[in-house]
Amino acid sequence: MKLYYAPGACSLASHIALAESGLAFSVEKVNLRETPHRTESGADFAAINPKGYVPALVLDDGELLTEGAAILQYVADQAPERGLAPANGTLARYRLQEWLNFIATEIHKSFGPMWNPQSSQEVKDATWAKLSARFDWIVGELGEQDYLLGAFSVADAYLFTCLNWTSFLKIPLTPWPALVAYQTRIAARAAVHQVLKDEGLLG
Repeated sequence: MKLYYAPGACSLASHIALAESGLAFSVEKVNLRETPHRTESGADFAAINPKGYVPALVLDDGELLTEGAAILQYVADQAPERGLAPANGTLARYRLQEWLNFIATEIHKSFGPMWNPQSSQEVKDATWAKLSARFDWIVGELGEQDYLLGAFSVADAYLFTCLNWTSFLKIPLTPWPALVAYQTRIAARAAVHQVLKDEGLLG
């Protein structure tokens, strides 16, 4: 398998899932700051993924899989012994999907105005207020657990990735000590640490 990614982008979650899975994979960086987007080897990324964004996972048979939540579950299902996702058909699996949908729609997409240089401060303040309310809810759901489902899953890889954007935006998570501890806990995992290093996100 080959993952196309951009450092620190939402594709970080897929990169972490692959590293945690123990499966054989390779990666290629995509420059999303230039148009047309080109990969590290100089290929036109639009020819690989016409949607034009990461993550994109090319399977061993040449099939292309896109959309983070789908890639995360696919990777987890290829290495069931790693416990990255509950078994299909169980309520626990639907809880995972519940988390993935929540993170995608209420956290991931909500960050959009924060990155947009055209967003007014009023819009950014309203966006942060919404995100803050979501963070409050997550803390309540997390409770005394180390991870969202009790044990590490691909949902944690996704939430970790989104929460990590606060560091790029220079917005501290300190109002939520539980989330700071959560981020620290996940970053300390060997596979996660290696991916952060490989993407140039340490230091």
